Amino acid sequence: MHILLTGGTGFIGCELVKHLTGHKITVCTRSPKRAREKLRHADFSNINYISTLSTLSDLNNIDAVINLAGEPIVQKRWSNAQKDKICSSRWQLTQQIVDLIKASSSPPSCLISGSAVGIYGNKKNQHVYENTPTASHGFPYLVCKKWEDIANEAESSQTRVCILRTGIVIGNGGALKTMLLPFKIGIGGKLGNGEQYMPWIHIQDEARAIAYLLKNSKASGIFNLTAPHPVTNKVFSQALAQGLNRPCIFSSPKWLMKLVMGESSQLVFDSVRAKPKHLTEIGFIFTFSHLEPALKQVLHHGLD
Repeated sequence: MHILLTGGTGFIGCELVKHLTGHKITVCTRSPKRAREKLRHADFSNINYISTLSTLSDLNNIDAVINLAGEPIVQKRWSNAQKDKICSSRWQLTQQIVDLIKASSSPPSCLISGSAVGIYGNKKNQHVYENTPTASHGFPYLVCKKWEDIANEAESSQTRVCILRTGIVIGNGGALKTMLLPFKIGIGGKLGNGEQYMPWIHIQDEARAIAYLLKNSKASGIFNLTAPHPVTNKVFSQALAQGLNRPCIFSSPKWLMKLVMGESSQLVFDSVRAKPKHLTEIGFIFTFSHLEPALKQVLHHGLD
């Protein structure tokens, strides 16, 4: 299979390419030179690199597209300029892909495109499935809603579309790397009252799930890419502290997090008790269903 991959050098993309070694991959990246270096761990002469989609007039020679590209949403405060960058990096590239699919006489059979559980908004203790109503406002909702809408334009009798509503990805990098520092120095703890649910997924299961959707010709629609057992922030914090043999006695008040993070603090205080109903219904089996073994595996292998 010939796969076009965007976001291949990102946190998820770097893991995913290890699960696609039997396929020919074209990675679209702003810096092919840097991408070759970053993906050398998984490049068995099966990866080609291009710097832009603009050189393509169609995707007739592509069997599937995996679209994971996008400006990180949590690393910087949401200034108007940063919001524009977050939106345009997702919307414009996805629109380019959709336009190329529509221009193809023999289009890819599958488009797998990113999104996030932030689209649901704050659901408190409610179980959140793929058919749960989304939010109706808020920046995460606005980003994901249009991102999904654009991707769904590619759906046809020849092309199925899978939308990945991903939670917090646990692995050697990403959100967990940011969370670790206060715990390592002994001042970690819950955020606010800690009762907000954190939908999480191990990086290996994230990549395995994407590869599973790729090969399952019946799979289409929305998929929550989250482990079957979401936990509250308090439980997550306690498990992380225990895994590091550190205390978990502090808490960060909501007002302080809002002061530090600004509007983006809603990402850590919105409660999304997401369940991967569609993924498990089509037969996917998680390697890491529970948080403690997932954290143990990641911490055992070490974080940079």
